[in-house]
Amino acid sequence: MPEQWPRALLRAALREVGYDAVGTRTLSSALRIRRDEPERGPVQLIILDQSVVRGDKEQLLRLLSLHGAPATILIARPTIAAPDGPWQRVLVRPVSVDDIVAATQQLLPLSPDERHPLD
Repeated sequence: MPEQWPRALLRAALREVGYDAVGTRTLSSALRIRRDEPERGPVQLIILDQSVVRGDKEQLLRLLSLHGAPATILIARPTIAAPDGPWQRVLVRPVSVDDIVAATQQLLPLSPDERHPLD
């Protein structure tokens, strides 16, 4: 399965329940997402895979600072201890797209009017 498919599937699942989700492969590409993107609200949640956070805490802190310290979910490896961080939730693999959507809904609940597909 190509590497971008799980990210695209998660983005689609989040958009299906009402979240305006954006995906990137790296912290450096996430840093290019503007805080004041036209026709979008502010970034309120960042979901990270542990492999992306591995060695670059400085970029992670810049990303969180850029977006005003949003909530974070870390997707951790079962065999490697999750690094210390500003995580509100740590989900340990194996984890499903539904698990990530449920954690998102718990951390960032939508009003009944906002719960609808965006596409």
